[in-house]
Amino acid sequence: MKKIRAAALVGAVSAFALVATGCSAGAGTTGGSADGKGPIKVWLSNNEQEVAWGHAVVDAWNKEHPDEKVTAQEIPAGSSSEEAITAAITAGTAPCLVYNVAPAAVSGWVKQGGLVDLSKLDGGDDYITSRGGELAAYKTDDSFYQLPWKSNPVMVMYNKALFQAAGIDPEDPQMNTYDAFLEGSKKIVASGVQSAIWPAPTSEFYQPWFDFYPLYLAETDGTMLVEDGKATFDSDAGKKVAEFWKTIYDEKLAPNEASTDDAMSAGTTAMQLAGPWAIPSYADTVDVGFMPVPTSDGRDNPTTFADSKSVSMFTACKNQGTAWDFLQFSTNEDSDGQLLELTGQMPMRTDLAGTYPDYFSANPDYTAFAKQVEATADVPSIPNSVEAWQAFRDEYSSAVIFGKTSIDEFLKTAASKIDKLVAE
Repeated sequence: MKKIRAAALVGAVSAFALVATGCSAGAGTTGGSADGKGPIKVWLSNNEQEVAWGHAVVDAWNKEHPDEKVTAQEIPAGSSSEEAITAAITAGTAPCLVYNVAPAAVSGWVKQGGLVDLSKLDGGDDYITSRGGELAAYKTDDSFYQLPWKSNPVMVMYNKALFQAAGIDPEDPQMNTYDAFLEGSKKIVASGVQSAIWPAPTSEFYQPWFDFYPLYLAETDGTMLVEDGKATFDSDAGKKVAEFWKTIYDEKLAPNEASTDDAMSAGTTAMQLAGPWAIPSYADTVDVGFMPVPTSDGRDNPTTFADSKSVSMFTACKNQGTAWDFLQFSTNEDSDGQLLELTGQMPMRTDLAGTYPDYFSANPDYTAFAKQVEATADVPSIPNSVEAWQAFRDEYSSAVIFGKTSIDEFLKTAASKIDKLVAE
């Protein structure tokens, strides 16, 4: 795994581990009241920019609501934030709100009895959907136990200087189809760059989120890996995506061994799949551009992996009325604008670019993500999710990265294994 991805993946990896192992029902404390007003506690991620945003929003609220004081702290230290949250649910000591929840963790916490059904709060569904649009995929048991908060949509990040040297227009690469992407990749390698693109070829279960899965979502207009309890990818679309990546490896356009450093910074690759969180990492080293992930037919603004985070309310919260009011305050247009300014991450609200035109005018590197955020899908929340993604990765690696088995065998075998795991 490239170093740039590590921080972004920690929460999601832990979340999937929680969903895989499952949680015991009834552990949460449910002594709160939907009408309760008074002091509340909230937890923030340990991201420096998000902490600054959180304290600014809390200070603004407290000035206007002295009898409903909000106290913010970072999620307690532990091996992962999700582990700390799960322990707090079990002990009945969870805060009222946690910002930066991985969507895949939500169903496990619902089973544990730890989350408040936001759909049952006054105006819950209306507020969530009016802010974020069509968000049914984030429901559990047909209810919102999370407010989809921010997204880091995955796109193709590229080194403009290396594109220029390879004879590709860095401002308009024209690499939106598989054929055009392969042609451009061959030019890059022919120009002397070690690799055109360098997805991590390692075996961790989450690696498909940065090679196969974004392109599969794009090719299918958002079909998740598993829907209605069945794997979806043993299909024409799944085969097209797998064959595209196999060609990348067969043509030596990507190595099938891991990079020993950050290949983008080192100049040993011209492209990687990344979200807006990667932009600051290269601000001083690489002049980067962004383009949507390719599709077989080159469609405009294709769907990609959202890499999103949510906010959830916990049943241990006694003053749920204040918590709901503060959740709306912290995700209103002004607060979302502050989040964008301080972190560069995309609030999950409709017409993002139209709502904050000044920000995107001053920060053009983020404009592509503002458009892309409206065409995203997330990972499915399923039983045995780690095992399911691991089964997929193992079969994919054998066929696509190392050429030991056929594409058809990979798709059939992985789908069969995943169907059995999800049904357990």
